[in-house]
Amino acid sequence: MKKINVALVGMGFGGAFVGIYKEHPNVGTMGLYDTNPDTLRGAANYHGIDKVYGSFEEILADESVDAVHLITPIPLHAEQTVQVLNAGKHCACTVPMATTLEDLQRITDAVRTSGKNYMMMETTLYTYQYFYVKQMIESGELGRIQFMRGSHYQDMAYWPDYWMGLPPMHYGTHAIGPMVGLSGSRISRVHCFGSGSMEGWLGEQYGNPFPVECAIFDFENGMKGEATRSLFETARMYQEGLSVYGSKKSFEWGFCDHDDPIITTLQGSSGGRGNITTCEVKQMPNFYQSLPEEIQHFTVGGNYDPLNPQESLSKGAGGGHHGSHPHLVHEFVMSIIEERKPWIDEVLGANITAAGICAHISAMNDGKEVIVPTF
Repeated sequence: MKKINVALVGMGFGGAFVGIYKEHPNVGTMGLYDTNPDTLRGAANYHGIDKVYGSFEEILADESVDAVHLITPIPLHAEQTVQVLNAGKHCACTVPMATTLEDLQRITDAVRTSGKNYMMMETTLYTYQYFYVKQMIESGELGRIQFMRGSHYQDMAYWPDYWMGLPPMHYGTHAIGPMVGLSGSRISRVHCFGSGSMEGWLGEQYGNPFPVECAIFDFENGMKGEATRSLFETARMYQEGLSVYGSKKSFEWGFCDHDDPIITTLQGSSGGRGNITTCEVKQMPNFYQSLPEEIQHFTVGGNYDPLNPQESLSKGAGGGHHGSHPHLVHEFVMSIIEERKPWIDEVLGANITAAGICAHISAMNDGKEVIVPTF
């Protein structure tokens, strides 16, 4: 069985992925790095990892490393990704891919030059909810897609400094990504408006005056979608949401992030005006079957009972970002093993990210149309 050697950079959120890589049957050695020695030592001791690095440059120089997973601050994503690819290593990176169109092109060029894989690790494209509505579409249960809506509400107060005042749509991938994935088409243009106001100091770092941005996206296949993203001073429960409205049924994410979705069904004519509709709250199944047995339990997280594995897995709740983490790792690893592109490659990742970047450009120009470039 072929195996690859992996290095993980960033042990904050990145710590959630260490165990998955360690238990994946196609991963050989693992190495860890974090700029905070205490955080690095804690993660290595907890997971029993012997290989730790003293610097990012040490990873780039290590010829035994096949792939690097970056879970680092947003301002570092583009430069570190390019460095990893130019060092002849496959690269996975947490979202967003970059925050400028120029850096998206740099990454795309580095993929072409190096011949290595790039994968944007977008969690919402591997959640229970995404798998479920995708199944509804493919089976014909939902009917024709009429409209889609994405949302991401989160207050970033007291987070690290680089978050302060970040344009909401620069980190819009959770709201935008599922619409692109389900549409089967790329976003070609956008109109976006910024809304609200926030304390003046928040606008200084990025020159962004908006706590909320709301965009309408036009897809090349004619589909339309809307996404709303809030980051500051907006009283709303956290949610990474997705709604898909079909001619037969519709799927709407619950009000809060962990609420079960609502399925609306068109029943037909009532004999009077309009049609009868019914709705039900639907508990999500766990789509763990496509994963190696060794890492299936990560779709459940702390709720996994090794004495009752099938019962635990059937519940389908509790895994990181709605069970997405092991799916992301498995796709990245297997794309390398099978010598193919990962699903969320530099082309798909760049379209999702560029749509958000272009949305902010539109918002700064009072909703003016902005064409999303092709990468």
